[in-house]
Amino acid sequence: MSAKKAKESAPQAEEAKVEDVATEETAAQPAVEQEISEADLLKKQMEELNDKLMRTLAEYDNYRKRSQKERLEIYPEAVAQTVSKFLPVLDNFDRAMESECEDSEFKKGVDMIFTSFKECLKALNVEEIEAEGKEFDPNLHNAVMHLEDENLGENTIAAVFQKGYKMGDKVLRHAMVQVAN
Repeated sequence: MSAKKAKESAPQAEEAKVEDVATEETAAQPAVEQEISEADLLKKQMEELNDKLMRTLAEYDNYRKRSQKERLEIYPEAVAQTVSKFLPVLDNFDRAMESECEDSEFKKGVDMIFTSFKECLKALNVEEIEAEGKEFDPNLHNAVMHLEDENLGENTIAAVFQKGYKMGDKVLRHAMVQVAN
């Protein structure tokens, strides 16, 4: 029986070998397809990461430009707010210069300080808004009184109660005025 079993098992062994070769070939095909799909998957992932990187770089560039613009806008605004806080001091110096003083040396010292203060403001591009005798401009002047005077023209500023100041095109304080007619 052992010879008979050997004869019977020989064709089965042949069939098993053929099946193993066929299985290896079919297994090799999906492996190639699997490698191709893995390459496509890796390529797709690389493209997604590249897209994310490019978007992040664009966002950073926009952030940098926006921050720089904000920084450039903050400085003039900070200077304008600071100068606005000093305008009452300038008004007080104006009043001090208009008042009578018996001590000429004291008056001379106050005048020197006042002149120095005005030069500092001029260096910061702060200038007084011209008002008296000019035509009323609501962008520059604040009308608090009205006067009927035939000697003055229509919308002419008759008196200035408080001087106005501007820094470049920005109005720091409107001039408080009396308008005629």
